[in-house]
Order: sequence, then C-alpha cells, then structure tokens
Amino acid sequence: LLAANARQSQFGSLLRNRLRNQSRSPLGGNAIRRCHSSAPPSASPVWHPMVAHLTAGQRRAVGIWLATCAGMTAGAVVLGGLTRLTRSGLSMTNWSLFKELPPVTQSDWEREFQRYQAYPEYEYIVRERGSMSLNDFKAIFWLEFLHRTWGRAIGAAFLLPAAYFWARGRFQPAMRKRVLIYGSLILGQGLLGWYMVRSGLSKDTLTQDVPRVSQYRLAAHLGSALLLFSLFTWSALTHLLPFTQFGAAVALRGRLAAAAHLLTSAAFATAISGAFVAGIDAGLVYNSWPKMADRWVPTDYWALQPAWRNLFENASATQFNHRLLGHSTACAVAAVWLWAVAAKTRRAALPPRTRLALNSLLAVVCTQAGLGIATLLTYVPIALAACHQTGSLALLGTTTWLMHELRRVPK
Repeated sequence: LLAANARQSQFGSLLRNRLRNQSRSPLGGNAIRRCHSSAPPSASPVWHPMVAHLTAGQRRAVGIWLATCAGMTAGAVVLGGLTRLTRSGLSMTNWSLFKELPPVTQSDWEREFQRYQAYPEYEYIVRERGSMSLNDFKAIFWLEFLHRTWGRAIGAAFLLPAAYFWARGRFQPAMRKRVLIYGSLILGQGLLGWYMVRSGLSKDTLTQDVPRVSQYRLAAHLGSALLLFSLFTWSALTHLLPFTQFGAAVALRGRLAAAAHLLTSAAFATAISGAFVAGIDAGLVYNSWPKMADRWVPTDYWALQPAWRNLFENASATQFNHRLLGHSTACAVAAVWLWAVAAKTRRAALPPRTRLALNSLLAVVCTQAGLGIATLLTYVPIALAACHQTGSLALLGTTTWLMHELRRVPK
C-alpha cells in the first residue's frame, strides 16, 4: 500500500508539472483555453462606410450631437402645436432673423399690444370674448416668442458643432452633403414659418371668417420639420448603431424592410393630414367614434367645388381622411408585427434589436391611436391634443428606427 501510494503521488506530481509547463508556453496555454471555452468568437460590428473612419468616441460624439438636434426639432414641433392650439402664433406681427427682442417696459408692451390690435385676430377675439387684456396678450406673446427662440436655438446647436466637426475632419464627403442639406432645411424652416404667419395677418389672404394661417402653409411648415426630424434621427442612428446582421435570414430582412418603408410613409402622411385638420379646426366637427354622426362617411364629404378642395378645405372630409389614415396605419403596424413576431420561426430569426424596434412600434401606435380617440371624444383639449401631436413624432421616429435596423449590410 505504501509503495502504491508513493507511485500515485509521483505520477500526480509529474502530471501537474507538465500541465504547469504547458500553461506557461504560448501554444499550450492557448490549447487549454480553446478546450475549456465553449463560446463562439463574436463577429465584429460593421459600420456604415460614412462613419467607419471614426473612432468609437468620435462616432458617439457626432451621434449624440445629431440626436440632440433631432430632439430639439421634435420640441419645436410640439411648441408649434401649442401655439396653434392657444392661438398664439399671430401674436408677434413682426419678424427679424436676429433682432427679435421681447418688450421690456410697460410702454413697450402697450406699443406691441397696439400693433397686434390692428390685425384681424384681435377683432375676432373681441367679438368672441368681449375683450382682451394686456395680460392675455402677454400670455400668447411669450409662447410664440419661445417657439421662435427655440427655432433659433436649433440653428445654433446645429451650426456650431457642425463647424467644429467639419474642421476636425469628422465628416466624409457624403456626410458633408447631408450637413449642408440639414442647414438649408433649418434656414428654410424659419423663412417658411414667417411665410405661414403672414397668411393669418392680412385680411386679403384669409380664406375663412376665423383668422387662421393657411392650412397649406401650415402643412408645408410641419412637413419640412418632420423631414428634418427624420433625417437627424437617421444620421444619429448611423453614428450610434452598427449594422444589424441577419445572417441567413436575408429574405426575411428584405420583406420587413419593404414593410418598414411603407409604415414610415403612412406615419408621415397621417401626420400631414393632421396639419390640415388643425389648420381648419376640423377636430371639432364630429366628436364621436368610430362613426361620424351615426355614419361611417359624412354626408357632406363632397360639399365643395371643385371636388379636390374637399380634401384640404372641407372640415368633414379632412377629419374623415385623418381617421382613415390613422386606422390604416395602426392596422398595418399590427399586421406587420403579427407576421414577424407572432410566428416562432420568424421571431427566432430576428435579431434582438430588431424585435425591440417592432415591439416598440406596436406600443407606440396603440398609444397614439388611443390619444387620437381621446382627443376627439373630449373636444380637443390642449393637453391631450399636444400629447397626440407628440405621439406622431414618436411614431415617425420609431418607424425610422425600424427602417434603420433593416438596412442592407454592405459587402
């Protein structure tokens, strides 16, 4: 027994020494680690060629800047909706690109109020309410001033970092073109906003008894803001997220990408139709759901001549169109989600980030539909209407994210 124990101890000592020597050598250590490691090697992330030359920190810095610009653009849209809901948009009757300062003294406020009294909106408010005090005017003036100042802040938040990143070589030629487009859109937004306000200040340009800005100019102003928001969001995601690799599920990616483009177009069209609803106060015409005064289609849908005017100037028709687009968008999102996520085989083939985008899109569209119905049934209160407009931005941003997830990986 003693001899056997001695031989076993000697064998164990030799084995431990051999393993220790192997672990010290490069080849032996790698072999042991390969034997004990069951995790497959992870694929390195693939970045868009436009940002592949940047380091991780540089991509993150540019991406956060673009995401901030997208968020500020969304804030400008929400503020613009509030000015429309509170009838504040026509309170500032002058426009200057750089010299627009608020009144300071009492005499300055009285002078600004007297200037406002010369325009049709003041006459309408006096007819409806009986009077309008200086404090009432201050409330709507400050909201419009905040909206315009916020727009200028977007220009500064975009221009100064863009100049720095450009000088430091952070932009490839393709990104430089995008930066120039973004800057042009921001400048155009300011000019288009004043062009829109002018339509509500002159009696000659008013197309209805109630002083309002032109719904066509309002839709153009909102549409350009939504376009700028989508472009900022897309470029921010390009800098912050690498390509999603589907592996063998290439056909699934292609079909989902086509559906995502359609969903984004539907969300954009629904938001623009909402601008026509807001422009002529069409949300106050039929405040029942799902029918409109016990009918699926209003009887006065084709009340105006020529017929095309009903799509943009008839309150009943514009509300019906907005409902139809909203219902269609919600159903389309639900159908895409059911097709892609409900089936186990397709759900298993989806990358986790793509599944998250699809689940988020379903949650956002359900929330947005609920906000729209609640806003309609409660006769368009300001808080709910503002939340509904914010929901349209969330929906458009989520569809843009889904499109970005489904981009084709460059070969």
